[in-house]
Amino acid sequence: MTTTNEAGREPILRVVPGPGDINANGHIFGGWVLSQMDIAAGIIASREAQGSVATVAIEAMEFIAPILLRDLVSVYASVERVGRTSIAIRIEVVATRDRGMTEVKVTEGLFTFVALDENHQPRPVRRG
Repeated sequence: MTTTNEAGREPILRVVPGPGDINANGHIFGGWVLSQMDIAAGIIASREAQGSVATVAIEAMEFIAPILLRDLVSVYASVERVGRTSIAIRIEVVATRDRGMTEVKVTEGLFTFVALDENHQPRPVRRG
């Protein structure tokens, strides 16, 4: 069994792509993967900011291997840095295939969010 994730680490999202998410090459659309990553990163950023956040940048995005139909996609997220109004979240996506026998790291990226106030303007990140 090939393992790429750290022991004890729990995914923020787990999802199985459907037939409508596949492109002409038999792989999952990059945009679909990107949206799953943004959802997971937003969950962590919102928790860290203790409120609303908005995606402002995606840096260092790299597709390493394709996601195939019927793969179980796990999205892992961790806080990389916190600024005055921004939060950078490191995302890693792992595909589990072959009935759970193989795990393949398929992509990773760094997503930056800004904390928002009630007027949708940047605000300082509230720290717990």
